[in-house]
Amino acid sequence: MSRALVAALERLIDGLGQTQQQSCPASTFTASQREALEDLGRRTGALKLRREGRGNVYQVVNLAILRSHLQHLRPQSVDMVQPGIPLRAANIAQSRSSKGGAHGHAYHYLLLKAISDDVIWTRPNIDSDSGVELVFHIAQVTRIAGAGVLAICSDDHWRSNAPLWLVENQALFDRLDWLPSDARGSVAYYAGQLSGRVVAWLAQRQRASEVVIFPDYDGVGLLNYARLLETCCGPCSFWLMPDWQRLLRTYGSATIWQNTVADFNTAYSKLVAAGAPQGVIALCEELRAQGLALEHEAVWLQG
Repeated sequence: MSRALVAALERLIDGLGQTQQQSCPASTFTASQREALEDLGRRTGALKLRREGRGNVYQVVNLAILRSHLQHLRPQSVDMVQPGIPLRAANIAQSRSSKGGAHGHAYHYLLLKAISDDVIWTRPNIDSDSGVELVFHIAQVTRIAGAGVLAICSDDHWRSNAPLWLVENQALFDRLDWLPSDARGSVAYYAGQLSGRVVAWLAQRQRASEVVIFPDYDGVGLLNYARLLETCCGPCSFWLMPDWQRLLRTYGSATIWQNTVADFNTAYSKLVAAGAPQGVIALCEELRAQGLALEHEAVWLQG
């Protein structure tokens, strides 16, 4: 309600200033703004709704009260906010809440580990005309600190010379001994649901020689793969762990299947429409036939 009231008071007060009148047509406001103004009028007596001609107008009774109320709700107007400050700080200045308007962050931080020593990430040095690329030696950082981070946004130019693996849970990021012996590149960890910021980043341009996702074998994991398959700029694949059929029969969960079946149904339709590889379709059909899902930590239960 307060957001509608702020917009309504701004429009009302600005309209009065331009016309030098003490009333404003009600038709210029949205339904939520009219509701907010009429509630304020009943509580304060600072404005009234009255009939004029064929329509209604808001008659200002006490402009000072309206200005004071707007100041309380919106400490700073748009033209008062300091240019260049973070968006969430500007929201606080205008609505006393960091979430009072668009409040997304400029960057997403992608947590990475190197699989192989030869992997690097590069991007052009936009602060220099030398043409020299900036190089992020993720293998070196992994050896020193255990992991590294890329601050990414959809229009940056970060790119790797090797595959990028995406894993859904931290155990697969902590230990990389589950990987195929010939795997190379980087592993990135995401928590459960693949961030829309990462999907948008991968859709903007090719970021790696290949994107490989290894999620839980359930509705959520398959839907994340479907999102990538629809949008990823460059090769994108779903990793099927060895002997997954036996692992599903032995360790599959009916509870997880039931909890994610709605996502599975959406994902299956998308995967078929996108022409997903037959191996992934076979996995989907087996999950549905058995009514089971399989968490990907089962990769350590082979043999």
